[in-house]
Amino acid sequence: MGCTAQVWVMASLDDLGRMRFAADSDSEITKGFCSCLISVLDGALPDEVLEVKPEDFGDLNVVGLPGRANSRVNTWHNVLISMQKRTKALVAEGEGRTPAEPFPSLVIGVDGIQAKGSYAEAQAMFLSPDELKIKELVNVLREKKIGVVAHFYMDPEVQGILTAARKQWPHIHISDSLVMADTAVKMAEAGCQYITVLGVDFMSENVRAILDQAGFEEVGVYRMSNEQIGCSLADAAASPTYMGFLESASKSPPSLHVIYINTSLETKAQGHELVPTITCTSSNVVPTILQAFAQIPDLDVWYGPDSYMGANIAELFRQMVSMLDEEIAEIHPEHNRNSIKSLLPRLHYYQDGNCIVHDMFGHEVVERIKELYCDAFLTAHFEVPGEMFSLAMEAKRRGMGVVGSTQNILDFIKNRVQEALDRNRDDHLQFVLGTESGMVTSIVAAVRGLMGSSESSSGRAKVKVEIVFPVSSDSVSKTSVNGSHGLDSVTANDLAKLVVVPGAAAGEGCSIHGGCASCPYMKMNSLRSLLRICHQLPDKDSTLRAYEASRFNATTPLGKSVAEVGCEPILHMRHFQATKKLPEKLVHQVLKQSSDGSAVSGRLDLMI
Repeated sequence: MGCTAQVWVMASLDDLGRMRFAADSDSEITKGFCSCLISVLDGALPDEVLEVKPEDFGDLNVVGLPGRANSRVNTWHNVLISMQKRTKALVAEGEGRTPAEPFPSLVIGVDGIQAKGSYAEAQAMFLSPDELKIKELVNVLREKKIGVVAHFYMDPEVQGILTAARKQWPHIHISDSLVMADTAVKMAEAGCQYITVLGVDFMSENVRAILDQAGFEEVGVYRMSNEQIGCSLADAAASPTYMGFLESASKSPPSLHVIYINTSLETKAQGHELVPTITCTSSNVVPTILQAFAQIPDLDVWYGPDSYMGANIAELFRQMVSMLDEEIAEIHPEHNRNSIKSLLPRLHYYQDGNCIVHDMFGHEVVERIKELYCDAFLTAHFEVPGEMFSLAMEAKRRGMGVVGSTQNILDFIKNRVQEALDRNRDDHLQFVLGTESGMVTSIVAAVRGLMGSSESSSGRAKVKVEIVFPVSSDSVSKTSVNGSHGLDSVTANDLAKLVVVPGAAAGEGCSIHGGCASCPYMKMNSLRSLLRICHQLPDKDSTLRAYEASRFNATTPLGKSVAEVGCEPILHMRHFQATKKLPEKLVHQVLKQSSDGSAVSGRLDLMI
């Protein structure tokens, strides 16, 4: 079940149509909880079992144990969910209903990886990369002193090659967009003469600008396509509608603009001139906003451009109003129920910015998770639609989930796997991956690393880790032989059995109806492009000019450098991460705007 203690639950229907349960645990305390639940539910009708709610056990106390402790309530909750899941399955079986088809998944064990379903097979195809391609890449990177910074959401082939190659060439880094530029600076300091960026254009822009700020103007920065590598969120923030959103903010001082890191440098600069701005990531957005409200009286916060994240942040704060002051203080020490209630009307978020990839976690996906994976670990980005967010938040409250950044999700999985390995008992952990499937390569590498480090010990138990891809049915479609003229019957029959993944049955490959579980823009970062660019460096005849990352020589509407003004919100965020306080310069900008209506002025101070 994934708890700190292991629990085994068995369920059956007797001849009278009543539920029969048995349970055991490797923890005496948990075994006692199971006995209490069984004493209540064993012999009950299925409907009676399904009507029980977790809060029915919230006030239960056990002699010698602190009542209402979260871990104790979580035990009741998690075992109950497992019992109800088995009850639903038995009822469906008795009624002759076809069980829902499980999502595709990868099962990782010490003896290898098993792919379940065509989508998972497509993801697993490149987990054991081509050794010749690894050698070719490492040789050219080493020869020409090239560093590679890549986002987690690369194509599986690229991820597999890079993960293997960095064991031989240290200047390869796969991460969230936040640290890509910082890592590029370290590579330049180590002697890299070129940096190749695998990601969308705002990532390469940030790398270029931060390298310039650090004094590495001579280090070349290259994208993987001579065409625009866009981002739906970055595009949303560059729209006139978003600028109108910020115009409204500028008329409501004191205001602070909190902008998601996944936006262009130009957008950050323009926004910062309208309203004092700080960037954020999905891992620090909540602390940033709460600190801003605590540090600046009567502040209005304007978040954008990701509408899903904005709605989820607002929902999280609404849920916090019903929490105890002590629980709220654990999230932020300067807040309580009254302060959270008072900030809700002053939190605004942009309504028209959605990531086309996160749209795939819709109603159909959520319902299947509830039916088949309610007792699994759930992971989700802050950016997923509301239903998926609520499901993951509920799992998080009972210790079975995480909501946060890609790195938060990866750390959560690693910690749960390490706990299972430390218990040294046979176990099967399920993780529902409520984010882009592109990070599976990093997950597999991390899990296999943990398993490998413990494998040498004699008598180790068998622990398996299953990564579940909750993709919409629209992302896996059967091939059609209609109109396939000239094919013999054998070929046509073989073709009809094929499954093509990923790709929607119609329309764009990555769509709001499900489509690809990987961003189409990220697909432009191919291994072929990386190798071709590396082999052509140095670019003596300027054939790679269209691949160079943009260097902003343009000025803002107020006549300042786009690169200079656009970097300041990023530096504000770095200050916050280091000190847990908004920088005084940013606070001054907010209050100055409130007093005289002006926005950002003065030269960028890199020493904040």
